[in-house]
Amino acid sequence: MTNNERPGFGGQRGGFGRGGGPGGAFGPRERRGGRARRGDIQAALLTLLAEEDMHGYQIIGELAERSGGAWRPGAGSVYPTLRLLQEQGLITSRADGTKRVFSLTPAGRRMAPAKTDTTPWQHYREAEGARGQLRQATESLVGALAQVEATGTEAENARAAQIVAAARKAVYLMLAGEDA
Repeated sequence: MTNNERPGFGGQRGGFGRGGGPGGAFGPRERRGGRARRGDIQAALLTLLAEEDMHGYQIIGELAERSGGAWRPGAGSVYPTLRLLQEQGLITSRADGTKRVFSLTPAGRRMAPAKTDTTPWQHYREAEGARGQLRQATESLVGALAQVEATGTEAENARAAQIVAAARKAVYLMLAGEDA
C-alpha cells in the first residue's frame, strides 16, 4: 500500500494533512494565526517520537522550542491526538513513574515522515520570520542571563547588566533612526 492509498489524517488521503508524501504535508502553505490543523499535530508527534520516546509535556516543549516559540500546541490538542494515534495502533504508551511515555509501533514508524529538510514545525518558524528570530534571540538571552544570575560572580552579574543596558540603548537608537 502506497502512502497515497492509505487513509489520511483529518479524513484526507495521502498520509498527513494535504498532499501526503514527501513535502506534501509540510510544504509551503498560507497560514495565519497559531492554530494547527489535525494533520500537522499528528505528523509532528510521529516525527518527534521517531527520534525518541517522550511524554506529553516533553512533546509540547519540543514543538515550542523547535518552532522558535511560534507554535505552542496545548495539552488539549496534544493529548487527544496521542490518544487517537494510540487507537490507530501507531503509538503505544507505558507508565514511567508519574508520567506516561509514548513510543512508535512498527506501523507508526512506517507512517512517520521520512527525515527530510522540512519538518512539521518549520513552517511555523518560517512564518514568523524576523519576529520569530527576535523572539528566539530574546528567549536565548533570558536563558543566558538566568545562568549568569544563578552561577556568576558579582563582577559577572554587573558586566551582564552593562551589556543588557547597552543593547537596550542600541535598540532604542535603532527605532529612532539613529546609529548606535
